[in-house]
Amino acid sequence: MESIFHEKQEGSLCAQHCLNNLLQGEYFSPVELSSIAQQLDEEERMRMAEGGVQTEEYRTFLQQPSGNMDDSGFFSIRVISSALGVWGLELVLFNSREYQQLRIDPIHEKAFICNYKEHWFTVRKLGQYMLERLNTSG
Repeated sequence: MESIFHEKQEGSLCAQHCLNNLLQGEYFSPVELSSIAQQLDEEERMRMAEGGVQTEEYRTFLQQPSGNMDDSGFFSIRVISSALGVWGLELVLFNSREYQQLRIDPIHEKAFICNYKEHWFTVRKLGQYMLERLNTSG
Protein backbone atom coordinates (compact mmCIF):
# COMPACT_ATOMS: atom_id res chain seq x y z
CA MET A 1 0.00 0.00 0.00
CA GLU A 2 1.60 3.24 -1.14
CA SER A 3 -0.56 5.67 0.80
CA ILE A 4 -3.44 5.75 3.21
CA PHE A 5 -6.63 7.49 2.12
CA HIS A 6 -8.30 9.59 4.81
CA GLU A 7 -11.31 11.79 4.22
CA LYS A 8 -11.63 14.55 6.83
CA GLN A 9 -14.95 15.05 8.58
CA GLU A 10 -17.19 17.70 7.03
CA GLY A 11 -20.43 18.61 8.76
CA SER A 12 -22.40 15.57 9.89
CA LEU A 13 -21.38 13.43 6.92
CA CYS A 14 -19.58 10.89 9.10
CA ALA A 15 -21.26 7.92 7.32
CA GLN A 16 -19.87 9.09 3.97
CA HIS A 17 -16.39 9.57 5.42
CA CYS A 18 -16.61 6.26 7.28
CA LEU A 19 -17.43 4.36 4.07
CA ASN A 20 -14.81 6.14 1.97
CA ASN A 21 -12.12 5.61 4.61
CA LEU A 22 -13.10 1.95 4.84
CA LEU A 23 -12.91 1.51 1.05
CA GLN A 24 -9.82 3.74 0.76
CA GLY A 25 -11.15 6.12 -1.88
CA GLU A 26 -13.79 8.70 -2.78
CA TYR A 27 -16.54 6.22 -3.62
CA PHE A 28 -19.63 7.71 -1.98
CA SER A 29 -20.95 11.26 -2.01
CA PRO A 30 -23.77 12.74 0.07
CA VAL A 31 -25.97 12.65 -3.05
CA GLU A 32 -25.40 8.92 -3.56
CA LEU A 33 -26.06 8.13 0.09
CA SER A 34 -29.20 10.31 0.01
CA SER A 35 -30.39 8.35 -3.00
CA ILE A 36 -29.92 5.08 -1.10
CA ALA A 37 -31.78 6.55 1.90
CA GLN A 38 -34.67 7.70 -0.30
CA GLN A 39 -34.87 4.26 -1.89
CA LEU A 40 -35.04 2.67 1.58
CA ASP A 41 -37.71 5.20 2.60
CA GLU A 42 -39.78 4.29 -0.46
CA GLU A 43 -39.48 0.57 0.31
CA GLU A 44 -40.66 1.26 3.86
CA ARG A 45 -43.62 3.31 2.56
CA MET A 46 -44.62 0.48 0.23
CA ARG A 47 -44.47 -2.06 3.07
CA MET A 48 -46.53 0.15 5.34
CA ALA A 49 -49.08 0.72 2.55
CA GLU A 50 -49.63 -3.05 2.33
CA GLY A 51 -51.51 -2.75 5.62
CA GLY A 52 -53.82 -0.17 4.06
CA VAL A 53 -53.27 3.45 3.14
CA GLN A 54 -56.32 4.55 5.13
CA THR A 55 -55.03 3.13 8.44
CA GLU A 56 -53.96 5.33 11.32
CA GLU A 57 -50.55 3.56 11.39
CA TYR A 58 -49.89 4.47 7.75
CA ARG A 59 -50.92 8.12 8.23
CA THR A 60 -48.74 8.35 11.34
CA PHE A 61 -45.83 6.77 9.45
CA LEU A 62 -46.13 9.35 6.66
CA GLN A 63 -45.98 12.19 9.22
CA GLN A 64 -42.64 11.04 10.64
CA PRO A 65 -39.28 12.10 9.23
CA SER A 66 -37.02 9.61 7.49
CA GLY A 67 -35.28 7.13 9.76
CA ASN A 68 -32.57 6.67 7.13
CA MET A 69 -31.22 10.23 6.92
CA ASP A 70 -31.76 13.65 8.38
CA ASP A 71 -31.15 17.23 7.29
CA SER A 72 -27.78 17.37 9.05
CA GLY A 73 -26.32 14.65 6.82
CA PHE A 74 -26.58 11.76 9.28
CA PHE A 75 -27.26 8.38 7.60
CA SER A 76 -28.57 5.23 9.26
CA ILE A 77 -26.93 1.83 9.57
CA ARG A 78 -29.32 0.62 6.87
CA VAL A 79 -27.90 3.17 4.42
CA ILE A 80 -24.35 2.13 5.29
CA SER A 81 -25.24 -1.54 4.90
CA SER A 82 -26.90 -0.93 1.51
CA ALA A 83 -23.90 1.10 0.34
CA LEU A 84 -21.56 -1.74 1.29
CA GLY A 85 -23.80 -4.14 -0.63
CA VAL A 86 -22.90 -2.27 -3.83
CA TRP A 87 -19.36 -3.56 -3.25
CA GLY A 88 -20.47 -7.07 -2.38
CA LEU A 89 -19.63 -6.44 1.27
CA GLU A 90 -21.85 -7.45 4.14
CA LEU A 91 -22.28 -5.71 7.44
CA VAL A 92 -22.57 -8.12 10.38
CA LEU A 93 -23.59 -6.51 13.66
CA PHE A 94 -21.13 -7.28 16.44
CA ASN A 95 -23.80 -8.08 19.02
CA SER A 96 -26.03 -10.04 16.62
CA ARG A 97 -26.90 -13.70 16.81
CA GLU A 98 -25.39 -14.15 13.33
CA TYR A 99 -22.02 -12.81 14.54
CA GLN A 100 -22.06 -15.20 17.50
CA GLN A 101 -23.01 -18.17 15.29
CA LEU A 102 -20.19 -17.43 12.86
CA ARG A 103 -17.74 -17.49 15.79
CA ILE A 104 -15.86 -14.59 14.33
CA ASP A 105 -12.60 -13.70 16.05
CA PRO A 106 -12.31 -9.88 15.94
CA ILE A 107 -8.51 -10.11 15.76
CA HIS A 108 -8.76 -11.67 12.29
CA GLU A 109 -11.23 -9.17 10.87
CA LYS A 110 -10.04 -6.50 8.44
CA ALA A 111 -12.37 -3.69 9.44
CA PHE A 112 -15.07 -2.47 11.77
CA ILE A 113 -17.63 0.28 11.35
CA CYS A 114 -18.33 1.79 14.75
CA ASN A 115 -20.89 4.22 16.10
CA TYR A 116 -20.37 6.30 19.20
CA LYS A 117 -22.88 8.98 20.15
CA GLU A 118 -24.37 9.24 16.63
CA HIS A 119 -20.92 9.36 14.99
CA TRP A 120 -19.80 6.72 12.46
CA PHE A 121 -16.12 5.87 12.10
CA THR A 122 -13.99 3.08 10.65
CA VAL A 123 -11.32 1.01 12.33
CA ARG A 124 -9.41 -1.13 9.88
CA LYS A 125 -6.12 -2.83 9.16
CA LEU A 126 -4.03 -1.16 6.50
CA GLY A 127 -1.07 -2.61 4.68
CA GLN A 128 1.31 -5.45 5.48
CA TYR A 129 3.10 -3.58 8.27
CA MET A 130 -0.04 -3.46 10.39
CA LEU A 131 -0.63 -7.18 9.85
CA GLU A 132 2.98 -8.00 10.80
CA ARG A 133 2.75 -5.85 13.94
CA LEU A 134 -0.44 -7.63 14.98
CA ASN A 135 1.08 -11.04 14.37
CA THR A 136 4.22 -10.28 16.37
CA SER A 137 2.62 -8.55 19.33
CA GLY A 138 1.15 -11.56 21.00
